Amino acid sequence: MTLLEMKHKYAYTLARVGLNVQKGQIVVVEAAIEGYEFTPIFAEECYKLGASNVIINYLDNANLKVRAHYTPVEVMEKVDDVEKAYYEYYMDQGAAFCRLEGVNPLQMADMPEAESNAVFKRTDNVRNIMRKYTRNHCQWLIAMIPTQEWADYILPNKEDNLTELWNLLFKLCYIDEENDVVKTWEEKNERKNALGDKMDALQLRKLHYTASNGTDLTVELTPDSFFGFSRFRKMLPANYVKTNCNIPTEEICTSPEKYGTNGVVYASRPLVLGGKAVENFGFRFENGKVVEVIAEEGKEMLESLVATDEGAAYLGEAALVEYHSPISMSGLVYYTTLIDENASCHLALGRALGSGQPSDPNYTFNNSQIHIDFMVGTPDMSIIGTDVNGAEHVIFKDGDFAI
Repeated sequence: MTLLEMKHKYAYTLARVGLNVQKGQIVVVEAAIEGYEFTPIFAEECYKLGASNVIINYLDNANLKVRAHYTPVEVMEKVDDVEKAYYEYYMDQGAAFCRLEGVNPLQMADMPEAESNAVFKRTDNVRNIMRKYTRNHCQWLIAMIPTQEWADYILPNKEDNLTELWNLLFKLCYIDEENDVVKTWEEKNERKNALGDKMDALQLRKLHYTASNGTDLTVELTPDSFFGFSRFRKMLPANYVKTNCNIPTEEICTSPEKYGTNGVVYASRPLVLGGKAVENFGFRFENGKVVEVIAEEGKEMLESLVATDEGAAYLGEAALVEYHSPISMSGLVYYTTLIDENASCHLALGRALGSGQPSDPNYTFNNSQIHIDFMVGTPDMSIIGTDVNGAEHVIFKDGDFAI
């Protein structure tokens, strides 16, 4: 296949395996402006599946950067009523939502942290309009568009590095010239769901993470902290359309008890906020809440992040990913959470997954405006699970599953 044909196969994977576009459905797309050449390809594949309209909105971080420099923070962060109404109009009609991210790691590098944080909050506030619809199980997807700026940053010594990055992304998304991507992803999901069901059968109530980088963290789980899809499927509406919300993805994940995280955890990969990378950081938790941000650089951004609202300083997700995953074994840091979070175990500050609260009133799931993943897995990470009867189980050994 030519590169163009492979891009079409990737676009088909996003539209069919990711969003699962239905006939007559509207698709709303937020796309990095640097990847404008790919968006018509993606739109075409959506139309082939029967979409009635594909609406493209470009995310222009270069202009957001200029605006943040000259605009008061409170104005920069605000989403105008007309902009909110625009998205709600389509989402109320049952639109599917797709975010096609691009990466330009150097674009925001020279920004003051306050300005970069304002860009992040504005972008996140726009996305919160769509996120409220995901709680009703609307179709949504986050995926990547390779850009020249991204290729230059992570593959600086490769000839024709943009093509190399496209080929790498195809591999990470389980796309090759011959395979049936629908079948490939169905088989992949079956394996992942079986692992999640195995975790749920243990009836775990705690996960204890340790690593040689100083991580020593205990995360409490609730009776409704499910890793597998089998338990979750029972809570879905009859008209639920099955999707893959992240492509690529390697994780199984759950929502922890809001007030049950204690100890210290250190990030193992950079976190990108407002287009700016924060590296070498950690958090100390007491009774679920971040009580200390540990960072030499980017501390102001992280402290602002956990102060976004009452729930921003608590965990909303605990995700398990083998360190020796295909993404990790590629040997690259991608400087985008979507890919990097699937290279290792990660946690997320802010909103819990799904909606609602645990069935047992003695437990609480977190709620927040934000949901920010950060990577914590290492080659030597150990995770010991404690079940409802107090017995311990080795869940991770040397960075990988041991169950």
